[in-house]
Amino acid sequence: MTKFKSPIILFFLTVIVIALFTILGPEEKSLGSNVRIVYLHGAWVLTAEIAFAAAALAGLLGLVLRKDIFHAWSAALGRTGIIFWITYLPLSLFAMQSNWNGLFLAEPRFRLAMIFAVTGILLQAGLWLFNISWLTSLGNIIFIVVLRVIFSTAENIMHPPPSPIFNSGNYVIIGFFVGLNLLAWLAAYFLTRFFMTLKSNS
Repeated sequence: MTKFKSPIILFFLTVIVIALFTILGPEEKSLGSNVRIVYLHGAWVLTAEIAFAAAALAGLLGLVLRKDIFHAWSAALGRTGIIFWITYLPLSLFAMQSNWNGLFLAEPRFRLAMIFAVTGILLQAGLWLFNISWLTSLGNIIFIVVLRVIFSTAENIMHPPPSPIFNSGNYVIIGFFVGLNLLAWLAAYFLTRFFMTLKSNS
Protein backbone atom coordinates (compact mmCIF):
# COMPACT_ATOMS: atom_id res chain seq x y z
CA MET A 1 0.00 0.00 0.00
CA THR A 2 1.56 3.32 -1.06
CA LYS A 3 1.90 6.14 1.43
CA PHE A 4 -0.93 8.32 0.12
CA LYS A 5 -3.30 5.38 -0.26
CA SER A 6 -2.98 4.49 3.42
CA PRO A 7 -6.40 4.84 5.10
CA ILE A 8 -4.94 6.75 8.04
CA ILE A 9 -3.23 9.26 5.72
CA LEU A 10 -6.49 9.67 3.79
CA PHE A 11 -8.29 10.16 7.10
CA PHE A 12 -6.01 13.02 8.15
CA LEU A 13 -6.16 14.59 4.69
CA THR A 14 -9.96 14.50 4.88
CA VAL A 15 -9.85 16.11 8.34
CA ILE A 16 -7.74 18.94 6.86
CA VAL A 17 -10.32 19.39 4.09
CA ILE A 18 -13.08 19.44 6.71
CA ALA A 19 -11.26 22.15 8.66
CA LEU A 20 -10.86 24.30 5.53
CA PHE A 21 -14.47 23.67 4.51
CA THR A 22 -15.66 24.70 7.99
CA ILE A 23 -13.70 27.96 7.86
CA LEU A 24 -15.54 28.82 4.64
CA GLY A 25 -18.95 27.99 6.09
CA PRO A 26 -21.84 30.47 5.98
CA GLU A 27 -22.36 32.83 8.89
CA GLU A 28 -25.59 33.04 10.85
CA LYS A 29 -27.51 36.17 11.90
CA SER A 30 -27.33 35.62 15.67
CA LEU A 31 -24.01 33.81 16.13
CA GLY A 32 -22.09 35.24 13.19
CA SER A 33 -18.94 33.36 12.16
CA ASN A 34 -18.85 31.48 15.49
CA VAL A 35 -21.70 29.32 14.23
CA ARG A 36 -19.17 27.40 12.12
CA ILE A 37 -17.92 25.47 15.13
CA VAL A 38 -21.55 24.59 15.92
CA TYR A 39 -21.93 23.14 12.41
CA LEU A 40 -18.75 21.09 12.88
CA HIS A 41 -19.62 19.76 16.32
CA GLY A 42 -23.07 18.77 15.03
CA ALA A 43 -21.64 16.88 12.07
CA TRP A 44 -19.03 15.23 14.29
CA VAL A 45 -21.48 13.84 16.83
CA LEU A 46 -23.86 12.68 14.10
CA THR A 47 -20.98 10.81 12.49
CA ALA A 48 -20.14 9.19 15.83
CA GLU A 49 -23.72 8.01 16.26
CA ILE A 50 -23.89 6.70 12.69
CA ALA A 51 -20.66 4.77 13.28
CA PHE A 52 -22.09 3.29 16.50
CA ALA A 53 -25.32 2.34 14.69
CA ALA A 54 -23.36 0.79 11.81
CA ALA A 55 -21.24 -1.14 14.33
CA ALA A 56 -24.41 -2.50 15.90
CA LEU A 57 -25.89 -3.43 12.51
CA ALA A 58 -22.68 -5.17 11.42
CA GLY A 59 -22.56 -6.93 14.77
CA LEU A 60 -26.15 -8.10 14.43
CA LEU A 61 -25.39 -9.48 10.96
CA GLY A 62 -22.33 -11.20 12.37
CA LEU A 63 -24.34 -12.82 15.16
CA VAL A 64 -27.18 -13.90 12.86
CA LEU A 65 -25.12 -15.01 9.86
CA ARG A 66 -22.08 -16.14 11.87
CA LYS A 67 -19.70 -14.39 9.49
CA ASP A 68 -16.42 -13.15 10.93
CA ILE A 69 -16.21 -10.30 8.40
CA PHE A 70 -19.26 -8.63 9.97
CA HIS A 71 -17.76 -9.00 13.45
CA ALA A 72 -14.56 -7.37 12.13
CA TRP A 73 -16.53 -4.45 10.68
CA SER A 74 -18.44 -4.10 13.95
CA ALA A 75 -15.17 -3.87 15.91
CA ALA A 76 -13.68 -1.32 13.50
CA LEU A 77 -16.83 0.82 13.38
CA GLY A 78 -17.17 0.78 17.17
CA ARG A 79 -13.62 2.10 17.52
CA THR A 80 -14.27 4.76 14.91
CA GLY A 81 -17.44 5.79 16.71
CA ILE A 82 -15.75 6.27 20.06
CA ILE A 83 -12.92 8.33 18.52
CA PHE A 84 -15.44 10.66 16.88
CA TRP A 85 -17.44 10.79 20.11
CA ILE A 86 -14.41 11.68 22.23
CA THR A 87 -13.20 14.35 19.81
CA TYR A 88 -16.70 15.82 19.60
CA LEU A 89 -16.50 16.81 23.28
CA PRO A 90 -13.78 19.49 22.93
CA LEU A 91 -15.62 20.78 19.87
CA SER A 92 -18.73 21.11 22.04
CA LEU A 93 -16.78 22.99 24.71
CA PHE A 94 -15.33 25.29 22.07
CA ALA A 95 -18.82 25.93 20.70
CA MET A 96 -20.08 26.83 24.19
CA GLN A 97 -17.19 29.18 24.90
CA SER A 98 -17.27 30.86 21.47
CA ASN A 99 -21.00 31.43 21.29
CA TRP A 100 -22.17 31.74 24.90
CA ASN A 101 -18.98 33.01 26.61
CA GLY A 102 -18.85 30.22 29.14
CA LEU A 103 -18.86 26.48 29.75
CA PHE A 104 -22.15 24.97 30.86
CA LEU A 105 -20.71 21.63 32.00
CA ALA A 106 -23.91 20.72 33.84
CA GLU A 107 -25.90 20.85 30.60
CA PRO A 108 -27.75 17.49 30.63
CA ARG A 109 -26.81 16.27 27.18
CA PHE A 110 -23.16 17.31 27.57
CA ARG A 111 -22.98 15.56 30.94
CA LEU A 112 -24.41 12.40 29.39
CA ALA A 113 -21.98 12.71 26.48
CA MET A 114 -19.10 12.73 28.99
CA ILE A 115 -20.48 9.66 30.76
CA PHE A 116 -20.84 7.75 27.49
CA ALA A 117 -17.35 8.85 26.42
CA VAL A 118 -15.81 7.28 29.52
CA THR A 119 -18.07 4.23 29.24
CA GLY A 120 -17.29 3.87 25.53
CA ILE A 121 -13.53 4.06 26.06
CA LEU A 122 -13.67 1.39 28.76
CA LEU A 123 -15.97 -0.76 26.63
CA GLN A 124 -13.83 -0.57 23.50
CA ALA A 125 -10.64 -1.17 25.50
CA GLY A 126 -12.23 -4.19 27.17
CA LEU A 127 -13.53 -5.61 23.89
CA TRP A 128 -10.10 -5.15 22.32
CA LEU A 129 -8.38 -6.95 25.22
CA PHE A 130 -10.83 -9.86 25.27
CA ASN A 131 -10.77 -10.06 21.45
CA ILE A 132 -13.90 -12.25 21.26
CA SER A 133 -15.73 -11.47 18.03
CA TRP A 134 -19.29 -12.24 19.13
CA LEU A 135 -18.79 -10.37 22.41
CA THR A 136 -17.53 -7.30 20.53
CA SER A 137 -20.61 -7.32 18.31
CA LEU A 138 -22.94 -7.78 21.27
CA GLY A 139 -21.21 -4.99 23.19
CA ASN A 140 -21.59 -2.59 20.26
CA ILE A 141 -25.29 -3.43 19.93
CA ILE A 142 -25.97 -2.84 23.62
CA PHE A 143 -23.98 0.40 23.67
CA ILE A 144 -25.93 2.21 20.94
CA VAL A 145 -29.28 0.94 22.24
CA VAL A 146 -28.55 2.24 25.75
CA LEU A 147 -27.12 5.51 24.38
CA ARG A 148 -30.20 6.23 22.27
CA VAL A 149 -32.64 5.29 25.04
CA ILE A 150 -30.87 7.52 27.59
CA PHE A 151 -30.53 10.47 25.22
CA SER A 152 -34.17 10.21 24.13
CA THR A 153 -35.20 11.08 27.70
CA ALA A 154 -32.55 13.77 28.27
CA GLU A 155 -33.63 17.37 28.80
CA ASN A 156 -32.93 19.77 25.93
CA ILE A 157 -31.41 23.09 26.99
CA MET A 158 -28.68 24.00 24.50
CA HIS A 159 -29.91 21.46 21.94
CA PRO A 160 -33.50 22.53 21.23
CA PRO A 161 -35.52 20.20 18.99
CA PRO A 162 -36.37 20.06 16.18
CA SER A 163 -33.08 20.63 14.33
CA PRO A 164 -32.41 24.41 14.14
CA ILE A 165 -30.37 23.88 10.96
CA PHE A 166 -32.86 21.84 8.97
CA ASN A 167 -35.74 24.01 10.13
CA SER A 168 -33.95 27.28 9.41
CA GLY A 169 -35.28 27.53 5.86
CA ASN A 170 -31.80 28.68 4.80
CA TYR A 171 -30.79 26.28 2.04
CA VAL A 172 -27.22 27.58 1.96
CA ILE A 173 -26.74 26.60 5.60
CA ILE A 174 -28.60 23.31 5.10
CA GLY A 175 -26.54 22.45 2.02
CA PHE A 176 -23.31 23.34 3.79
CA PHE A 177 -24.22 21.19 6.80
CA VAL A 178 -25.09 18.23 4.58
CA GLY A 179 -21.75 18.61 2.79
CA LEU A 180 -19.93 18.80 6.12
CA ASN A 181 -21.63 15.59 7.22
CA LEU A 182 -20.66 13.81 4.00
CA LEU A 183 -17.03 14.80 4.53
CA ALA A 184 -17.17 13.62 8.15
CA TRP A 185 -18.64 10.29 7.00
CA LEU A 186 -15.81 9.96 4.49
CA ALA A 187 -13.28 10.57 7.27
CA ALA A 188 -15.03 7.94 9.39
CA TYR A 189 -14.87 5.47 6.50
CA PHE A 190 -11.10 5.96 6.13
CA LEU A 191 -10.60 5.58 9.88
CA THR A 192 -12.68 2.39 9.87
CA ARG A 193 -10.64 1.04 6.96
CA PHE A 194 -7.51 1.76 9.00
CA PHE A 195 -8.84 -0.29 11.92
CA MET A 196 -9.73 -3.06 9.46
CA THR A 197 -6.13 -3.12 8.16
CA LEU A 198 -4.89 -3.38 11.75
CA LYS A 199 -7.20 -6.37 12.24
CA SER A 200 -5.92 -7.99 9.03
CA ASN A 201 -2.28 -7.41 9.98
CA SER A 202 -2.80 -8.93 13.40
